[in-house]
Amino acid sequence: MHKNTICIWYDKDAEAAARFYADLFPDSAVTRVTHAPGDYPSGQKGDVLTVEFTVCGIPCLGLNGGPAFSHSEAFSFQISTEDQAETDRYWDAIVGNGGEESACGWCKDRWGLSWQITPRTLMEALAAGGDEAKRAFEAMMQMRKIDVAAIDAARKG
Repeated sequence: MHKNTICIWYDKDAEAAARFYADLFPDSAVTRVTHAPGDYPSGQKGDVLTVEFTVCGIPCLGLNGGPAFSHSEAFSFQISTEDQAETDRYWDAIVGNGGEESACGWCKDRWGLSWQITPRTLMEALAAGGDEAKRAFEAMMQMRKIDVAAIDAARKG
């Protein structure tokens, strides 16, 4: 048992979401599925109640809590990528599985959870500060999925 675990509220599909993440990201797995021992407000005895899983090594607990709460951009996973191929793979998998695009490298999966698919070069440019950061930032602001070549070109001026 981890000292700190991210608990993510789902309507009813925590197990499907966890298995999707485990199949997509390295160092990710579904480690336990717990079934409800009795009826509860949004489910019945025997339904999947919680799912323990990891996303890139981060421990998470998916809770099938019903429709009372939904995800917002106030919480997201930021996934660092090394190149365009890795960026494309994650972005396309999330958006292509019923998700939706947003701006600046953000997208939502089909369960409404937000993801930032962020190439390392973008973070390095922003950390560099000055004109390099400004140019990379301005380029990023025009994008949905991050274009690594365009960020690299902006970094160079």
